[in-house]
Amino acid sequence: MKKNLLYIISLFLLPLGMLAQIPAGYYNNAQGKTGATLKTALYNIIHTHTERTYTELWTDFQSTDKRPNGKVWDIYSDIPGGTPAYEYTFVTNQCGNYSGEGSCYNREHSFPKSWFNDATPMYTDLFHIYPTDGYVNGKRSNYPYGEVSSPSWTSTNGSKLGTNITAGYSGTVFEPIDAYKGDLARTYLYMVTCYENVVTQWHSDVLSGDTYPALSKWTLDLLLKWAKEDPVSQKEIDRNNAIYNIQHNRNPYIDHPEYIDEIWGTANAVTNISELSVSVYPNPTTRIIHVKKGVNHSMSYILYNHLGQMMSKGNLVSGTNEIDLSTFQKGLFMLIINVPDKKWTKQYKILKI
Repeated sequence: MKKNLLYIISLFLLPLGMLAQIPAGYYNNAQGKTGATLKTALYNIIHTHTERTYTELWTDFQSTDKRPNGKVWDIYSDIPGGTPAYEYTFVTNQCGNYSGEGSCYNREHSFPKSWFNDATPMYTDLFHIYPTDGYVNGKRSNYPYGEVSSPSWTSTNGSKLGTNITAGYSGTVFEPIDAYKGDLARTYLYMVTCYENVVTQWHSDVLSGDTYPALSKWTLDLLLKWAKEDPVSQKEIDRNNAIYNIQHNRNPYIDHPEYIDEIWGTANAVTNISELSVSVYPNPTTRIIHVKKGVNHSMSYILYNHLGQMMSKGNLVSGTNEIDLSTFQKGLFMLIINVPDKKWTKQYKILKI
């Protein structure tokens, strides 16, 4: 019981700072949707944004990718919890020419620009452009991300280049370290969502050629795995907020990682999506939470407060259910929905204001 309580409490720590930065009502038009419909709703929310110039990115990085020590946060050289082989100073160490690792940092299109023919506004979209070591960036080239067992080259922080071992693709790939796999997975999901209107014009082995699912099966399987294994970090939250202040749009898969499964995940792989479809709204709320569920499967819920104390529980009927929070103090709650016969559990972070 103590272990479960600590787990429930820990679930609140990350979303609290996250919810505080999302503009009120920003995702209202996404409520109650799943699958391709939800992806399109998110496209309509995020695709209009302020376009940057390529030169402005150098200055933007000082807000979006600054380490706690003031140095450049380079995901291709960083060693979380350790000491990287080199660190860069903003402006002073901009590339320039490089002769090897540690020479300078440049602007890495994590979603290679050749895939979208160097077109704008993708060319300067901060969400997929990171400051990285110029030499490692060059080694990565425009290869897809993937997983490697026998690398042909390895960077100082353990990023690898080699043959992909993921089923469905046997070409050359670049594998970042585990700490940034989730970051890059959510970046790619952002790209095929924000640019849903043009993604069918892009060319890469990671793409499916349509607007949904937009990504090839091997890529989607890999990104969903990475997103689960490397959850949203404080670095991503801070970067999301910083980019919002510059571009005036957000990465929804950082704000609401549950959207990933609701669009592409296993819940959407069932024959009848409505049978496992659940929507929870409004969030934040002042009093009532509505839980809308499909048919065919029994569902129950448990509501916990931020201390891990159970506040209410019950069964959900088909249609719209109401959970009354009016007698509870303002704050963060965890709503857990269970589908026993499918061994399926979903967690929602609810903010009462």
